[in-house]
Amino acid sequence: MTNDDQKRLGKVLWSIADDLRGAMNADDFRDYMLALLFLRYLSDNYEEAAKKELGRDYPDPDAVGNGGRTPLSVWYAENEADVPAFEAQMRKKAHYVIKPEHLWTNIAHLARKQDDYLLDTLQAAFKYIENDSFQSTFGGLFSEINLVSEKLGKTLKQRNQKLCTVVTRIADGLKEFSTDADTLGDAYEYLIGQFAAGSGKKAGEFYTPQPISSILSAIVTLDSQAPESGPRKKLEAVYDFACGSGSLLLNVRRHIADAGGTVGMTYGQEKNVTTYNLARMNMLLHGVKDSEFHIHHGDTLVNDWELLTDPNPANRPKFDAVVANPPFSYRWTPKEETSKDARFKDHGVAPKSAADFAFLLHGLHYLKDDGVMAIILPHGVLFRGAAESRIRRKLLEDGHIDTVIGLPANLFYSTGIPVCILVLKKCKRSDDVLFINAEKGFDKGKRQNFLSPEHIQRIIDTYRDRPDEIERYARRVEMDEIETNDFNLNISRYVSTAEPEEQIDLQATHGDLMGIEKRINKAKTAHNGFLEELGLTPLP
Repeated sequence: MTNDDQKRLGKVLWSIADDLRGAMNADDFRDYMLALLFLRYLSDNYEEAAKKELGRDYPDPDAVGNGGRTPLSVWYAENEADVPAFEAQMRKKAHYVIKPEHLWTNIAHLARKQDDYLLDTLQAAFKYIENDSFQSTFGGLFSEINLVSEKLGKTLKQRNQKLCTVVTRIADGLKEFSTDADTLGDAYEYLIGQFAAGSGKKAGEFYTPQPISSILSAIVTLDSQAPESGPRKKLEAVYDFACGSGSLLLNVRRHIADAGGTVGMTYGQEKNVTTYNLARMNMLLHGVKDSEFHIHHGDTLVNDWELLTDPNPANRPKFDAVVANPPFSYRWTPKEETSKDARFKDHGVAPKSAADFAFLLHGLHYLKDDGVMAIILPHGVLFRGAAESRIRRKLLEDGHIDTVIGLPANLFYSTGIPVCILVLKKCKRSDDVLFINAEKGFDKGKRQNFLSPEHIQRIIDTYRDRPDEIERYARRVEMDEIETNDFNLNISRYVSTAEPEEQIDLQATHGDLMGIEKRINKAKTAHNGFLEELGLTPLP
Protein backbone atom coordinates (compact mmCIF):
# COMPACT_ATOMS: atom_id res chain seq x y z
CA MET A 1 0.00 0.00 0.00
CA THR A 2 1.38 3.41 -0.96
CA ASN A 3 1.65 6.36 1.40
CA ASP A 4 -1.22 8.00 -0.48
CA ASP A 5 -3.39 4.92 0.09
CA GLN A 6 -2.49 4.93 3.79
CA LYS A 7 -3.49 8.58 4.08
CA ARG A 8 -6.71 7.84 2.18
CA LEU A 9 -7.52 4.95 4.53
CA GLY A 10 -6.96 7.20 7.53
CA LYS A 11 -9.24 9.82 6.05
CA VAL A 12 -11.94 7.25 5.25
CA LEU A 13 -11.91 6.01 8.84
CA TRP A 14 -11.91 9.56 10.22
CA SER A 15 -14.84 10.41 7.95
CA ILE A 16 -16.77 7.40 9.34
CA ALA A 17 -15.99 8.50 12.88
CA ASP A 18 -17.04 12.05 12.17
CA ASP A 19 -20.32 10.92 10.54
CA LEU A 20 -21.33 8.45 13.22
CA ARG A 21 -20.38 9.98 16.50
CA GLY A 22 -23.25 12.46 16.29
CA ALA A 23 -23.55 14.31 19.59
CA MET A 24 -21.17 11.92 21.34
CA ASN A 25 -18.03 13.41 22.80
CA ALA A 26 -15.08 12.78 20.45
CA ASP A 27 -13.04 11.25 23.28
CA ASP A 28 -15.75 8.67 23.98
CA PHE A 29 -16.28 7.76 20.34
CA ARG A 30 -12.52 7.45 19.87
CA ASP A 31 -12.44 4.56 22.34
CA TYR A 32 -15.17 2.61 20.49
CA MET A 33 -13.65 3.24 17.07
CA LEU A 34 -10.10 2.34 18.04
CA ALA A 35 -11.17 -0.79 19.94
CA LEU A 36 -13.02 -2.10 16.89
CA LEU A 37 -10.05 -1.33 14.65
CA PHE A 38 -7.87 -3.21 17.13
CA LEU A 39 -10.19 -6.24 17.00
CA ARG A 40 -10.05 -6.15 13.23
CA TYR A 41 -6.25 -6.20 13.33
CA LEU A 42 -6.05 -9.06 15.83
CA SER A 43 -8.54 -11.10 13.79
CA ASP A 44 -6.78 -10.64 10.44
CA ASN A 45 -3.39 -11.42 11.94
CA TYR A 46 -4.74 -14.48 13.74
CA GLU A 47 -6.51 -15.89 10.69
CA GLU A 48 -3.37 -15.49 8.61
CA ALA A 49 -1.30 -17.30 11.26
CA ALA A 50 -3.95 -20.05 11.54
CA LYS A 51 -3.88 -20.52 7.78
CA LYS A 52 -0.13 -21.13 7.90
CA GLU A 53 -0.43 -23.42 10.89
CA LEU A 54 -3.17 -25.62 9.43
CA GLY A 55 -1.84 -25.64 5.88
CA ARG A 56 -4.00 -27.84 3.65
CA ASP A 57 -6.39 -28.50 6.55
CA TYR A 58 -7.42 -24.84 6.61
CA PRO A 59 -10.94 -24.79 5.10
CA ASP A 60 -11.35 -23.04 1.77
CA PRO A 61 -12.88 -19.60 2.52
CA ASP A 62 -14.86 -19.80 -0.73
CA ALA A 63 -16.42 -23.12 0.28
CA VAL A 64 -17.66 -22.29 3.77
CA GLY A 65 -20.68 -20.35 2.57
CA ASN A 66 -21.79 -16.85 3.47
CA GLY A 67 -23.80 -17.64 6.55
CA GLY A 68 -21.34 -15.92 8.81
CA ARG A 69 -19.16 -18.96 9.16
CA THR A 70 -15.42 -18.49 8.97
CA PRO A 71 -12.85 -21.09 7.91
CA LEU A 72 -11.80 -21.39 11.55
CA SER A 73 -15.35 -21.87 12.81
CA VAL A 74 -15.72 -24.74 10.31
CA TRP A 75 -12.41 -26.27 11.38
CA TYR A 76 -13.30 -25.97 15.08
CA ALA A 77 -16.64 -27.74 14.46
CA GLU A 78 -15.00 -30.59 12.56
CA ASN A 79 -11.95 -31.02 14.81
CA GLU A 80 -13.22 -30.45 18.31
CA ALA A 81 -10.74 -32.83 19.93
CA ASP A 82 -7.77 -31.06 18.32
CA VAL A 83 -8.75 -27.53 19.37
CA PRO A 84 -6.69 -27.45 22.64
CA ALA A 85 -3.51 -28.54 20.83
CA PHE A 86 -4.16 -26.07 18.01
CA GLU A 87 -4.67 -23.17 20.44
CA ALA A 88 -1.52 -24.11 22.36
CA GLN A 89 0.41 -23.98 19.11
CA MET A 90 -1.14 -20.63 18.18
CA ARG A 91 -0.06 -19.17 21.52
CA LYS A 92 3.51 -20.03 20.53
CA LYS A 93 3.28 -18.82 16.93
CA ALA A 94 0.92 -15.83 17.06
CA HIS A 95 1.29 -15.16 20.80
CA TYR A 96 -2.48 -15.11 21.28
CA VAL A 97 -5.74 -16.92 20.61
CA ILE A 98 -9.10 -15.65 19.36
CA LYS A 99 -12.22 -17.80 19.33
CA PRO A 100 -13.88 -18.15 15.89
CA GLU A 101 -17.07 -16.44 17.06
CA HIS A 102 -15.02 -13.39 18.14
CA LEU A 103 -13.24 -12.93 14.81
CA TRP A 104 -13.97 -9.73 12.92
CA THR A 105 -15.45 -11.68 10.00
CA ASN A 106 -18.20 -13.00 12.27
CA ILE A 107 -18.67 -9.66 14.07
CA ALA A 108 -19.08 -7.86 10.72
CA HIS A 109 -21.55 -10.53 9.55
CA LEU A 110 -23.66 -10.09 12.69
CA ALA A 111 -23.59 -6.32 12.20
CA ARG A 112 -24.76 -6.52 8.59
CA LYS A 113 -27.76 -8.62 9.48
CA GLN A 114 -28.56 -6.36 12.46
CA ASP A 115 -28.22 -9.29 14.83
CA ASP A 116 -29.84 -8.67 18.20
CA TYR A 117 -26.89 -10.23 20.00
CA LEU A 118 -24.01 -8.29 18.42
CA LEU A 119 -23.48 -6.31 21.61
CA ASP A 120 -23.31 -9.47 23.71
CA THR A 121 -20.87 -11.09 21.28
CA LEU A 122 -18.62 -8.03 21.31
CA GLN A 123 -18.65 -7.93 25.09
CA ALA A 124 -17.65 -11.59 25.24
CA ALA A 125 -14.90 -10.99 22.66
CA PHE A 126 -13.39 -8.08 24.59
CA LYS A 127 -13.53 -10.03 27.85
CA TYR A 128 -11.83 -13.03 26.28
CA ILE A 129 -9.06 -10.90 24.77
CA GLU A 130 -8.45 -9.18 28.11
CA ASN A 131 -8.29 -12.34 30.19
CA ASP A 132 -7.50 -15.33 28.01
CA SER A 133 -6.09 -14.42 24.60
CA PHE A 134 -2.53 -13.56 25.60
CA GLN A 135 -0.03 -15.34 27.80
CA SER A 136 0.74 -12.10 29.62
CA THR A 137 -2.25 -10.40 31.17
CA PHE A 138 -4.04 -7.59 29.41
CA GLY A 139 -6.56 -7.04 32.15
CA GLY A 140 -8.62 -3.89 31.75
CA LEU A 141 -7.57 -3.37 28.13
CA PHE A 142 -11.12 -2.39 27.16
CA SER A 143 -12.10 -0.99 30.55
CA GLU A 144 -12.91 2.43 29.08
CA ILE A 145 -15.28 0.98 26.49
CA ASN A 146 -18.76 0.75 27.90
CA LEU A 147 -20.95 -1.10 25.41
CA VAL A 148 -24.04 -0.60 27.55
CA SER A 149 -23.52 3.15 27.89
CA GLU A 150 -26.51 5.36 27.13
CA LYS A 151 -24.16 7.38 24.94
CA LEU A 152 -24.74 4.65 22.34
CA GLY A 153 -28.52 4.75 22.79
CA LYS A 154 -31.16 4.86 25.49
CA THR A 155 -32.35 1.27 25.07
CA LEU A 156 -30.49 -1.99 24.57
CA LYS A 157 -31.96 -2.24 21.07
CA GLN A 158 -30.75 1.25 20.15
CA ARG A 159 -27.28 0.54 21.49
CA ASN A 160 -27.12 -2.71 19.52
CA GLN A 161 -28.28 -0.91 16.36
CA LYS A 162 -25.66 1.80 16.81
CA LEU A 163 -22.91 -0.79 17.12
CA CYS A 164 -24.23 -2.59 14.02
CA THR A 165 -23.96 0.66 12.07
CA VAL A 166 -20.45 1.48 13.30
CA VAL A 167 -19.11 -2.03 12.63
CA THR A 168 -20.72 -2.17 9.18
CA ARG A 169 -19.33 1.23 8.18
CA ILE A 170 -15.83 0.25 9.30
CA ALA A 171 -16.05 -3.09 7.48
CA ASP A 172 -17.24 -1.39 4.29
CA GLY A 173 -14.65 1.39 4.62
CA LEU A 174 -11.80 -1.09 4.89
CA LYS A 175 -12.96 -3.26 1.96
CA GLU A 176 -11.01 -1.55 -0.77
CA PHE A 177 -7.76 -1.40 1.18
CA SER A 178 -5.11 -3.99 1.83
CA THR A 179 -5.11 -3.98 5.62
CA ASP A 180 -1.82 -5.52 6.64
CA ALA A 181 -0.40 -4.91 10.10
CA ASP A 182 1.57 -1.77 9.21
CA THR A 183 -1.36 -0.24 7.37
CA LEU A 184 -3.86 -0.74 10.18
CA GLY A 185 -1.27 0.39 12.70
CA ASP A 186 -0.64 3.59 10.76
CA ALA A 187 -4.40 4.14 10.36
CA TYR A 188 -4.75 3.71 14.13
CA GLU A 189 -2.04 6.33 14.72
CA TYR A 190 -3.68 8.65 12.20
CA LEU A 191 -6.99 8.41 14.02
CA ILE A 192 -5.35 9.07 17.39
CA GLY A 193 -3.83 12.22 15.90
CA GLN A 194 -7.12 13.27 14.31
CA PHE A 195 -9.07 12.76 17.52
CA ALA A 196 -6.42 14.72 19.41
CA ALA A 197 -6.64 17.57 16.90
CA GLY A 198 -10.40 17.52 16.63
CA SER A 199 -11.43 17.21 20.24
CA GLY A 200 -9.72 20.14 21.86
CA LYS A 201 -6.74 20.78 24.07
CA LYS A 202 -7.50 18.16 26.70
CA ALA A 203 -7.36 15.31 24.22
CA GLY A 204 -4.09 16.56 22.80
CA GLU A 205 -2.28 15.85 26.04
CA PHE A 206 -1.74 12.21 25.22
CA TYR A 207 -0.39 12.73 21.74
CA THR A 208 2.97 14.05 20.56
CA PRO A 209 2.71 15.38 17.00
CA GLN A 210 4.59 13.10 14.62
CA PRO A 211 7.16 15.69 13.41
CA ILE A 212 8.32 16.35 16.99
CA SER A 213 8.23 12.66 17.76
CA SER A 214 10.49 12.08 14.74
CA ILE A 215 13.08 14.56 16.03
CA LEU A 216 13.30 12.93 19.47
CA SER A 217 13.42 9.45 18.00
CA ALA A 218 16.19 10.31 15.56
CA ILE A 219 18.28 11.94 18.30
CA VAL A 220 18.11 9.12 20.85
CA THR A 221 18.91 6.47 18.26
CA LEU A 222 22.15 8.17 17.19
CA ASP A 223 25.34 7.07 18.92
CA SER A 224 25.65 9.04 22.16
CA GLN A 225 29.37 9.84 21.89
CA ALA A 226 29.66 10.05 18.12
CA PRO A 227 26.25 10.96 16.66
CA GLU A 228 27.93 11.69 13.32
CA SER A 229 28.55 7.94 12.99
CA GLY A 230 24.80 7.35 12.62
CA PRO A 231 22.14 5.27 14.36
CA ARG A 232 23.02 2.48 16.74
CA LYS A 233 22.29 -1.05 15.57
CA LYS A 234 20.98 -2.32 18.86
CA LEU A 235 19.05 -0.76 21.73
CA GLU A 236 18.54 -3.17 24.59
CA ALA A 237 15.90 -1.09 26.33
CA VAL A 238 13.89 2.03 25.47
CA TYR A 239 11.75 3.95 27.99
CA ASP A 240 9.07 6.64 27.89
CA PHE A 241 7.89 7.54 31.40
CA ALA A 242 4.88 9.55 30.15
CA CYS A 243 4.12 7.44 27.12
CA GLY A 244 0.56 8.55 26.29
CA SER A 245 -0.56 6.54 23.27
CA GLY A 246 2.93 5.11 22.78
CA SER A 247 3.71 6.96 19.54
CA LEU A 248 7.15 8.11 20.69
CA LEU A 249 8.19 4.58 21.61
CA LEU A 250 6.96 3.25 18.28
CA ASN A 251 8.85 5.98 16.45
CA VAL A 252 12.08 4.97 18.19
CA ARG A 253 11.52 1.35 17.17
CA ARG A 254 10.81 2.48 13.60
CA HIS A 255 13.99 4.56 13.40
CA ILE A 256 16.13 1.68 14.60
CA ALA A 257 14.41 -0.77 12.23
CA ASP A 258 14.88 1.60 9.26
CA ALA A 259 18.60 1.69 10.09
CA GLY A 260 18.73 -2.09 10.06
CA GLY A 261 18.91 -2.40 13.85
CA THR A 262 16.75 -3.89 16.58
CA VAL A 263 15.19 -2.90 19.90
CA GLY A 264 15.16 -5.39 22.75
CA MET A 265 12.50 -4.37 25.26
CA THR A 266 10.21 -1.35 25.12
CA TYR A 267 9.06 0.16 28.42
CA GLY A 268 6.32 2.73 28.93
CA GLN A 269 4.56 4.28 31.87
CA GLU A 270 1.27 6.17 31.81
CA LYS A 271 -0.93 7.56 34.57
CA ASN A 272 -4.15 8.00 32.57
CA VAL A 273 -5.91 4.64 32.27
CA THR A 274 -7.52 5.46 28.90
CA THR A 275 -4.25 6.34 27.21
CA TYR A 276 -2.51 3.47 29.02
CA ASN A 277 -4.91 1.13 27.19
CA LEU A 278 -4.45 3.01 23.91
CA ALA A 279 -0.70 2.52 24.22
CA ARG A 280 -1.00 -1.23 24.79
CA MET A 281 -3.27 -1.62 21.76
CA ASN A 282 -0.99 0.63 19.70
CA MET A 283 2.02 -1.59 20.44
CA LEU A 284 0.20 -4.76 19.37
CA LEU A 285 -1.25 -3.06 16.30
CA HIS A 286 2.27 -2.22 15.15
CA GLY A 287 3.39 -5.82 15.42
CA VAL A 288 5.21 -5.50 18.76
CA LYS A 289 4.72 -8.83 20.50
CA ASP A 290 3.38 -8.86 24.05
CA SER A 291 6.73 -10.30 25.17
CA GLU A 292 8.58 -7.30 23.67
CA PHE A 293 6.97 -4.45 25.60
CA HIS A 294 5.89 -3.59 29.10
CA ILE A 295 3.53 -0.68 29.63
CA HIS A 296 2.83 0.17 33.26
CA HIS A 297 -0.23 2.00 34.56
CA GLY A 298 1.09 4.23 37.30
CA ASP A 299 2.41 7.56 38.55
CA THR A 300 5.93 8.39 37.39
CA LEU A 301 6.49 11.09 40.01
CA VAL A 302 5.53 8.76 42.85
CA ASN A 303 7.65 6.08 41.18
CA ASP A 304 5.19 3.31 41.96
CA TRP A 305 6.47 0.83 39.37
CA GLU A 306 7.96 -2.07 41.33
CA LEU A 307 10.20 -2.93 38.40
CA LEU A 308 12.05 0.39 38.80
CA THR A 309 12.26 0.29 42.59
CA ASP A 310 13.39 -3.29 43.08
CA PRO A 311 15.45 -3.48 46.31
CA ASN A 312 18.18 -5.23 44.35
CA PRO A 313 19.79 -2.61 42.07
CA ALA A 314 20.91 -5.35 39.69
CA ASN A 315 17.27 -6.12 38.91
CA ARG A 316 16.37 -2.53 38.01
CA PRO A 317 16.45 -1.84 34.29
CA LYS A 318 18.63 0.88 32.81
CA PHE A 319 17.77 2.34 29.44
CA ASP A 320 19.78 3.04 26.28
CA ALA A 321 17.24 5.63 25.18
CA VAL A 322 14.73 7.67 27.15
CA VAL A 323 12.13 9.85 25.45
CA ALA A 324 9.26 11.79 27.00
CA ASN A 325 6.69 14.48 26.48
CA PRO A 326 5.43 14.93 30.07
CA PRO A 327 2.63 17.35 31.00
CA PHE A 328 4.03 20.87 31.07
CA SER A 329 4.47 22.65 34.43
CA TYR A 330 2.39 20.00 36.19
CA ARG A 331 1.54 20.81 39.83
CA TRP A 332 2.68 18.04 42.15
CA THR A 333 2.98 17.40 45.87
CA PRO A 334 6.49 16.38 46.91
CA LYS A 335 6.73 15.17 50.50
CA GLU A 336 9.44 15.72 53.08
CA GLU A 337 11.13 12.45 52.22
CA THR A 338 11.17 13.33 48.52
CA SER A 339 14.51 15.09 48.97
CA LYS A 340 16.02 11.71 49.92
CA ASP A 341 14.63 10.02 46.81
CA ALA A 342 17.54 8.57 44.82
CA ARG A 343 16.27 10.36 41.74
CA PHE A 344 16.42 13.82 43.28
CA LYS A 345 18.90 13.81 46.17
CA ASP A 346 21.90 14.87 44.03
CA HIS A 347 20.14 17.66 42.14
CA GLY A 348 17.26 18.88 44.27
CA VAL A 349 13.48 18.70 44.30
CA ALA A 350 11.42 20.54 41.69
CA PRO A 351 8.94 23.11 43.05
CA LYS A 352 5.31 22.20 43.68
CA SER A 353 4.22 24.62 40.95
CA ALA A 354 6.08 22.80 38.15
CA ALA A 355 7.22 19.19 38.08
CA ASP A 356 9.19 19.63 34.85
CA PHE A 357 12.58 18.96 36.45
CA ALA A 358 11.14 16.11 38.53
CA PHE A 359 10.16 14.33 35.31
CA LEU A 360 13.56 15.09 33.77
CA LEU A 361 15.48 13.76 36.80
CA HIS A 362 13.36 10.62 36.86
CA GLY A 363 14.34 9.79 33.28
CA LEU A 364 17.98 10.73 33.79
CA HIS A 365 18.21 8.49 36.85
CA TYR A 366 17.35 5.40 34.81
CA LEU A 367 19.49 6.31 31.78
CA LYS A 368 22.53 4.15 31.05
CA ASP A 369 25.95 5.83 31.17
CA ASP A 370 26.17 5.63 27.38
CA GLY A 371 22.49 6.35 26.80
CA VAL A 372 20.71 9.39 25.35
CA MET A 373 17.61 11.10 26.70
CA ALA A 374 15.47 13.63 24.83
CA ILE A 375 12.61 15.34 26.64
CA ILE A 376 10.11 18.02 25.59
CA LEU A 377 9.67 20.79 28.15
CA PRO A 378 8.34 24.35 28.36
CA HIS A 379 10.89 27.15 27.94
CA GLY A 380 10.52 28.05 31.62
CA VAL A 381 12.97 25.32 32.64
CA LEU A 382 15.68 27.24 30.81
CA PHE A 383 15.53 30.37 32.92
CA ARG A 384 13.24 30.04 35.96
CA GLY A 385 14.91 30.81 39.32
CA ALA A 386 14.93 29.40 42.87
CA ALA A 387 14.95 25.57 43.08
CA GLU A 388 14.87 25.16 39.31
CA SER A 389 17.91 27.41 38.95
CA ARG A 390 19.85 25.21 41.38
CA ILE A 391 18.84 22.00 39.58
CA ARG A 392 19.77 23.50 36.20
CA ARG A 393 23.18 24.62 37.49
CA LYS A 394 23.92 21.19 38.96
CA LEU A 395 22.95 19.47 35.71
CA LEU A 396 25.25 21.81 33.77
CA GLU A 397 28.17 21.46 36.19
CA ASP A 398 27.85 17.68 36.02
CA GLY A 399 27.93 17.86 32.23
CA HIS A 400 24.53 16.26 31.68
CA ILE A 401 22.94 18.86 29.39
CA ASP A 402 24.20 18.19 25.89
CA THR A 403 21.87 20.15 23.59
CA VAL A 404 19.07 22.70 23.90
CA ILE A 405 16.68 22.94 20.94
CA GLY A 406 14.10 25.73 20.72
CA LEU A 407 11.01 24.83 18.67
CA PRO A 408 8.42 27.15 17.07
CA ALA A 409 5.27 28.10 18.97
CA ASN A 410 1.87 26.47 18.43
CA LEU A 411 3.02 23.00 17.40
CA PHE A 412 0.95 21.12 20.00
CA TYR A 413 -2.78 20.49 20.24
CA SER A 414 -2.65 21.06 23.99
CA THR A 415 -0.79 24.37 24.15
CA GLY A 416 0.26 27.27 21.97
CA ILE A 417 3.41 28.07 23.93
CA PRO A 418 6.83 27.47 22.42
CA VAL A 419 8.61 24.45 23.81
CA CYS A 420 12.13 23.12 23.81
CA ILE A 421 13.85 19.76 23.60
CA LEU A 422 16.61 19.04 26.09
CA VAL A 423 19.07 16.32 25.16
CA LEU A 424 20.82 14.81 28.18
CA LYS A 425 23.62 12.32 28.64
CA LYS A 426 25.34 10.96 31.72
CA CYS A 427 28.68 10.94 29.90
CA LYS A 428 29.27 13.25 26.98
CA ARG A 429 32.28 13.90 24.83
CA SER A 430 32.19 17.68 24.55
CA ASP A 431 32.31 20.19 27.42
CA ASP A 432 30.14 22.74 25.63
CA VAL A 433 26.38 22.93 25.11
CA LEU A 434 24.90 23.01 21.62
CA PHE A 435 22.06 25.52 21.17
CA ILE A 436 19.73 25.16 18.18
CA ASN A 437 17.23 27.97 17.71
CA ALA A 438 14.63 26.54 15.32
CA GLU A 439 11.85 28.93 16.35
CA LYS A 440 11.44 30.33 12.85
CA GLY A 441 11.57 27.05 10.95
CA PHE A 442 7.92 26.10 10.42
CA ASP A 443 4.98 26.18 8.01
CA LYS A 444 1.93 28.06 9.22
CA GLY A 445 -1.32 26.08 9.39
CA LYS A 446 -4.91 27.09 9.98
CA ARG A 447 -4.93 26.17 13.68
CA GLN A 448 -1.48 24.71 14.19
CA ASN A 449 2.01 25.34 12.94
CA PHE A 450 3.82 22.46 11.28
CA LEU A 451 7.37 21.25 10.82
CA SER A 452 8.11 20.14 7.26
CA PRO A 453 10.49 17.24 6.55
CA GLU A 454 13.14 19.87 5.68
CA HIS A 455 12.71 21.63 9.05
CA ILE A 456 12.96 18.31 10.89
CA GLN A 457 16.03 17.18 8.97
CA ARG A 458 17.82 20.47 9.55
CA ILE A 459 17.45 20.08 13.32
CA ILE A 460 18.62 16.45 13.24
CA ASP A 461 21.56 17.25 10.95
CA THR A 462 22.66 20.11 13.17
CA TYR A 463 22.52 17.93 16.28
CA ARG A 464 24.38 15.13 14.51
CA ASP A 465 27.15 17.32 13.01
CA ARG A 466 27.48 19.67 16.01
CA PRO A 467 28.93 22.63 14.07
CA ASP A 468 30.70 25.47 15.89
CA GLU A 469 28.12 27.93 14.58
CA ILE A 470 25.39 28.38 11.99
CA GLU A 471 24.48 32.03 11.79
CA ARG A 472 21.16 32.82 13.51
CA TYR A 473 20.45 29.08 13.93
CA ALA A 474 22.94 27.19 16.11
CA ARG A 475 26.08 27.60 18.22
CA ARG A 476 28.26 25.59 20.55
CA VAL A 477 28.62 27.55 23.76
CA GLU A 478 31.41 27.02 26.27
CA MET A 479 30.56 26.59 29.94
CA ASP A 480 32.41 29.82 30.83
CA GLU A 481 29.89 31.84 28.82
CA ILE A 482 26.95 29.96 30.37
CA GLU A 483 28.36 30.59 33.84
CA THR A 484 28.73 34.27 33.00
CA ASN A 485 25.01 34.23 32.24
CA ASP A 486 24.37 32.73 35.70
CA PHE A 487 23.53 29.32 34.16
CA ASN A 488 20.55 30.81 32.37
CA LEU A 489 19.88 28.76 29.22
CA ASN A 490 17.44 31.11 27.52
CA ILE A 491 18.18 30.27 23.91
CA SER A 492 18.02 33.81 22.53
CA ARG A 493 20.95 34.78 24.81
CA TYR A 494 23.20 32.51 22.78
CA VAL A 495 21.56 32.26 19.35
CA SER A 496 19.49 35.21 18.21
CA THR A 497 17.33 34.81 15.14
CA ALA A 498 16.96 38.58 14.72
CA GLU A 499 17.96 39.79 11.28
CA PRO A 500 20.63 42.56 11.44
CA GLU A 501 19.24 46.00 10.67
CA GLU A 502 20.23 47.49 7.35
CA GLN A 503 23.19 49.87 7.69
CA ILE A 504 22.41 53.38 6.45
CA ASP A 505 25.16 55.47 4.84
CA LEU A 506 24.18 58.94 6.10
CA GLN A 507 26.56 60.82 3.79
CA ALA A 508 25.31 59.00 0.69
CA THR A 509 21.71 59.50 1.75
CA HIS A 510 22.35 63.23 2.27
CA GLY A 511 23.85 63.43 -1.21
CA ASP A 512 20.78 61.68 -2.67
CA LEU A 513 18.42 64.14 -0.93
CA MET A 514 20.43 67.14 -2.17
CA GLY A 515 20.27 65.79 -5.72
CA ILE A 516 16.50 65.34 -5.46
CA GLU A 517 16.11 68.92 -4.17
CA LYS A 518 18.16 70.28 -7.11
CA ARG A 519 15.99 68.39 -9.59
CA ILE A 520 12.83 69.74 -7.93
CA ASN A 521 14.11 73.32 -8.11
CA LYS A 522 15.13 72.91 -11.73
CA ALA A 523 11.72 71.52 -12.66
CA LYS A 524 9.95 74.32 -10.76
CA THR A 525 12.01 76.99 -12.56
CA ALA A 526 11.10 75.52 -15.93
CA HIS A 527 7.45 75.19 -14.92
CA ASN A 528 7.26 78.82 -13.72
CA GLY A 529 8.80 79.93 -17.06
CA PHE A 530 5.83 78.32 -18.86
CA LEU A 531 3.37 79.94 -16.45
CA GLU A 532 4.88 83.44 -17.05
CA GLU A 533 4.60 82.98 -20.84
CA LEU A 534 0.91 82.24 -20.33
CA GLY A 535 0.48 85.30 -18.06
CA LEU A 536 -0.19 83.19 -15.03
CA THR A 537 1.15 83.54 -11.50
CA PRO A 538 4.28 81.40 -10.97
CA LEU A 539 4.60 78.91 -8.10
CA PRO A 540 6.17 80.32 -4.92
